[in-house]
Amino acid sequence: MSLEVSAKSTPGDPGNRLAGSAGPGFTVNTVAPDLIAKPARSPWSIAYSRFRRSKLALFGMVIITLMTLATLFAGVIAPYGENEIDLFNITAQPSEAHVLGTDELGRDELSRLLFGGRISLFVAVGAALISTLIGIVVGTVSGFYGGWIDTLLMRFVDLMLAFPAIFLLLIMFAMYGSSVLSVVLFLGVFSWMWLARVIRGEFKSLKERDFVEAARSIGVPNGIIIRRHLLPNVMAAIIVSTTLNIAYAMLSEAALSFLGFGVPPETPTWGNMLNTARPYYVTVPILAIAPGLTLTIAVLAISFVGDGMRDALDPRGRS
Repeated sequence: MSLEVSAKSTPGDPGNRLAGSAGPGFTVNTVAPDLIAKPARSPWSIAYSRFRRSKLALFGMVIITLMTLATLFAGVIAPYGENEIDLFNITAQPSEAHVLGTDELGRDELSRLLFGGRISLFVAVGAALISTLIGIVVGTVSGFYGGWIDTLLMRFVDLMLAFPAIFLLLIMFAMYGSSVLSVVLFLGVFSWMWLARVIRGEFKSLKERDFVEAARSIGVPNGIIIRRHLLPNVMAAIIVSTTLNIAYAMLSEAALSFLGFGVPPETPTWGNMLNTARPYYVTVPILAIAPGLTLTIAVLAISFVGDGMRDALDPRGRS
């Protein structure tokens, strides 16, 4: 007596070609490897592979990584302290002792450039995170609940967009003085409105989709619908907006410091270095070129990364 186990197949079926014997009178048919379905790739895996194909985005990521590491380890890399003075080399031209020269007090320009990057990057990232958090909360509540809540919040957004924030900044700094944290809070509080509008529009569209209606029909709470079904679908817009807000905040900090209303002058930042270099644009141009060029490269690199993320996370561009 023999026992035969085999899948029903037709002649020429790939399964028959790979049929193997498991013993006397016992036959097992296997399925051809090319017929086995491959596991679906996750959206993040697809986005990562598309991001790697963007040469400019990768270039920007490398530049930002190198700048971040250089500023974090400035105490090890910098040849001098951030406020170390060389009285024998005041507003000196680049030399072997001072690669980028010295400022009006004899402080090494390269060292201040590295230490100043810490503050500039901290202000930019901190302000971007604050604005992203506020924008997510306002846009989510407005877009999901709608009605009078949506109307009230959108009118508040319009008010914030029309508010002359620079005059409030001047009054605050004149009364209480400026600090790094006050600049971070100011830039974060007055730069979230566009992200809130984007998230609100996405939520108003997504909440009418079938998967949201299905979740509501089985009694899923609103908090879970927002957290697990809606926010992941707008994560691409959030990431791209945060990245570009970092570049915007970095430029804003530099502009405020250049005008004398940003980070205190004794704290080195790229904007402060541009401000203190104004009397020496002709005699010692490297004092303005070094921080200005560094700021330009940093903003361009962040913009390249933001554009690459936008393209990689766009579901309409996936194959």
